[in-house]
Amino acid sequence: MRVMPLMITLGCLTLSGCSNIFDKHVEYKYVEPNNYPVLKAVGYAPISLQSGSSDTQKQLMAIKASKLEAYRELTEQVYGQKITAGTTVEGSIAQDDYLQSQVQGIIKGAQIIKTYAVDDTYITELELNMKRVHDLYIGEIKPREVKKVTYY
Repeated sequence: MRVMPLMITLGCLTLSGCSNIFDKHVEYKYVEPNNYPVLKAVGYAPISLQSGSSDTQKQLMAIKASKLEAYRELTEQVYGQKITAGTTVEGSIAQDDYLQSQVQGIIKGAQIIKTYAVDDTYITELELNMKRVHDLYIGEIKPREVKKVTYY
């Protein structure tokens, strides 16, 4: 009578141990995209409207502002932008109308191509080569697919 539960227990332990007998080795190959687009963005900033006590300070602030605008434009191209809009209607008359835009993301690998002033506007041109972004990405996280699985 006691032999039967012992045999069932030993049989279960033996079968559950079989799954650990076989081991496998997985080989991966790295996948590279077919083409790499190059994104371009331009940022503008008025020099005379910048805060600063001298023309030099205003120009430096315009340089920074135009660079940030160009980065914002690149971020929009890469991640898109969130749009929030609404209208309040009271008595069949539109009372309030609003539109809000928001962009969030990280841009790595962008290069300043050109930065210059035209009249009272400072302009910065940026370029984001996706091949460079891919190379930066590969250094951190290696995308891969299964090449071969060998069971032992």
